[in-house]
Amino acid sequence: MVRDEGITDAGGEPGGFARRVMTAVLWRSGSQFAAQMVMWSATFFVIRLLQPADYGLFAMTQSILVLLNLLCGYGFASALIQAKEIDDRQVRQVFGLLIVLNGSIALAQVLLAPLAAAYFRQPIVTHMLRVQALIYLSTPFIALPSALLARRMDFRREAQVNFAGAIAGALTALTCALAGAGVWTLVAAPIALFWTRAIGMTIAARALVRPSFRFAGMGGTWAFGGAMILSQFLWFVQTQADVAIGGRALAPHDLGLYTTALFLSQIVTSKFIPPLNDVAFSAYARIQNDRAAVAYGFEKAARIVMLIAAPFCLGLAATAEPLILTVLGAKWAEAVPLVRIVALAMPALAMQILFSPAATALGQPGIQVKVSACGAVIMPAAFLVGIFAIGGGIGLASAWAWGTPLLMLATARLAMPVIGVTARAMLRAVAPGLGAAIMMALAVVAVDRMVDLPGVGWRLVLLIAVGGAVYVGLVLAFARATVMEALRLLLRR
Repeated sequence: MVRDEGITDAGGEPGGFARRVMTAVLWRSGSQFAAQMVMWSATFFVIRLLQPADYGLFAMTQSILVLLNLLCGYGFASALIQAKEIDDRQVRQVFGLLIVLNGSIALAQVLLAPLAAAYFRQPIVTHMLRVQALIYLSTPFIALPSALLARRMDFRREAQVNFAGAIAGALTALTCALAGAGVWTLVAAPIALFWTRAIGMTIAARALVRPSFRFAGMGGTWAFGGAMILSQFLWFVQTQADVAIGGRALAPHDLGLYTTALFLSQIVTSKFIPPLNDVAFSAYARIQNDRAAVAYGFEKAARIVMLIAAPFCLGLAATAEPLILTVLGAKWAEAVPLVRIVALAMPALAMQILFSPAATALGQPGIQVKVSACGAVIMPAAFLVGIFAIGGGIGLASAWAWGTPLLMLATARLAMPVIGVTARAMLRAVAPGLGAAIMMALAVVAVDRMVDLPGVGWRLVLLIAVGGAVYVGLVLAFARATVMEALRLLLRR
């Protein structure tokens, strides 16, 4: 039997709900950071062993996985978080639906794999996709427990499982890379990670229930999940258009350079902000009737996120050359200009992805659909212009420079009225972090041009030291209130 520990009175103890949110943030983001440290240690080592072409082939299969993953049912599981009350029947129905959906998706990928290989003109893609179908079979045992734990705002157990999964994936990647498995290293590691999470999450949430395949009475779940699937499909068009376009126009080597540059540039936006959004979605759903509290929380989240994301992204753009040569090696030198371009657009993306979870948690999934529709038009158009007008990986990277800010503005226009924040409030929220980060990046570039050190490693150390000192000095001088707010959150005050 699954207990509903969802919507209860958050005000029973002064500050009790705020403490629960902060605890959830610390567990979710802290565990994500720890897990990413494990994965990155393995990833950067593996990148040095594999070739850019391996990452190009992997990117081709990922575009197919992301497309089919839209149907895996996470949106239906999320309906359990957003609902005010749930019972055992709903949980069993969602579990049955997840099993049916993911079993069908796995079979479809096995059957359609040759068509994908023919599109990309790479026969090995067939075999990679068929093995990767094993990932879908783990999804029901991850999505349902994750939703139940998120509903309880219990991210501690999920954090422990995620860390175990990261270790399993990292060990698998290292073992395969050292054994000379090549591109199959990139296939095996995610399978190990997902199945470790599936087993661990089922145990942690005690969510091994008997599935129900009678789906009558799921009207609310179908409506919410359907809107999420539509939104995710449009999001797929937005995020995978670059690989779909570049996969036919570029050689695997060039595509591998671009996707690796994108991975480095999106470390903050793809690895750290989504866990915060997971907590935010649960928290906003709990206080959805208090719009003033939602607006206040959103502004605070924007300030803290920009305080972290802006210096990382702009600092990455300023130090791209010594960083890549030191960490990845000379064979990845061609990725330097790509990282510089994409990283400059990432602060806008960091803000853009904060909006939709808030609007969805307030019972407005249609906002996320509209936002995704804007992205499905703006970003593919940008990639097409980039690949044909400029060409190569530089063309794809350049599309981020103008497409992302435009998408961020469109998203803000749609979501801010629902959340209850104004443009002036958002400018006040992002100004401290963004302004200090811009000045920091300019200082780093100036020092890099004036000082000539022997060896890229020492050059990187100097630039990081200069950037850190300048940024800390600026935020303490001109944005001390924002820094103190972040420290108070960290200390749970």
